[in-house]
Amino acid sequence: MARLLVHVEGQTEEDFVNFVLRDYLLHCGYQSVSARIIGNARLRRRRGGIRPWLMVRKDIVNHLHEDPGCVATTMVDFYGLPQHGDRAWPGRAAAVGASGHQKASVVEEALRDDLAHEMGTDFDITRFLPFVVVHEFEGLLFIDCAAFARGICRPDLEPSFSQIREGFATPEDIDDSPVTAPSKRVEELVPGYEKPLFGALAILEIGLDPIRAECPHFDDWLHQLESLVA
Repeated sequence: MARLLVHVEGQTEEDFVNFVLRDYLLHCGYQSVSARIIGNARLRRRRGGIRPWLMVRKDIVNHLHEDPGCVATTMVDFYGLPQHGDRAWPGRAAAVGASGHQKASVVEEALRDDLAHEMGTDFDITRFLPFVVVHEFEGLLFIDCAAFARGICRPDLEPSFSQIREGFATPEDIDDSPVTAPSKRVEELVPGYEKPLFGALAILEIGLDPIRAECPHFDDWLHQLESLVA
């Protein structure tokens, strides 16, 4: 049975893996499932915030070399991924202008190709399954607006959350503009919104099955993870 390590962007995603995904994936057949915040672990007081790809790639490559029985994946937001310069993530600039799901797929394919090149021709590419959230983690919270509102102890905001959700075919389609990205919409309604606290509370209230039902790109990621231990 494989061991799965999810390289995550911040504390909220770490909690999501540990408290929502882990038990499900263990039941699917993984020997262990854990999350690791990308970047320098000694700077964990400054948790979150996306790191340059070269730094992230180094973490992933080291882990794949250290544990030949592991599978590595990622959970990072498309929104906010660096596009240019030495911080850039492969495929991010090329994905501009694509549709929501295509944006993530372009980046994922570029990440896979880049890491495969770094690992060499003998590397089994099925051991690396990159996943990019469309467009960011907060979009998942709009899957069940009543549960979202209950989870952050603001039931009065359910109508406002629902109004946002009804404007898009799926929660993954809520756009990535610096003004109207999911997190920006939440911050406008919830002054002092703290992603690690409120995001974790809300996602625990919503649960995994509704996420899979409403978010096809997320669901496809889980199907791929399941297939590796089927």
